[in-house]
Amino acid sequence: MEVKALTKFARMSDKKVRQITRNLRGMNAAVALETLKLVPRKSAKLVAKTLASAIANAENNNGLSAANLKITVATVDQGVAFRRFRAVARGSAHPYKKRTSNITIVLSDEK
Repeated sequence: MEVKALTKFARMSDKKVRQITRNLRGMNAAVALETLKLVPRKSAKLVAKTLASAIANAENNNGLSAANLKITVATVDQGVAFRRFRAVARGSAHPYKKRTSNITIVLSDEK
């Protein structure tokens, strides 16, 4: 049985969030959640929130135990980028992007 949680439009670039999710694949879900609480990065907090949602989905919707869940897929895709402009010299403007990411976590029971 597989359970999925998705966070869309997380206000952090996908490269920064991928650094955290790269280490999570194959870990036990409860152990990964405790590990993420110790990492002092904003991206770890976003991934922990998504992982907690996936664990809650497994427990409430499918009746699975959190101790038996394993992270099978942890992907981060690029979301929409908000286009902004910054004022520079001589009355001109330079564009920049505020990037977002979509975080997907899939859990499965270890049977």
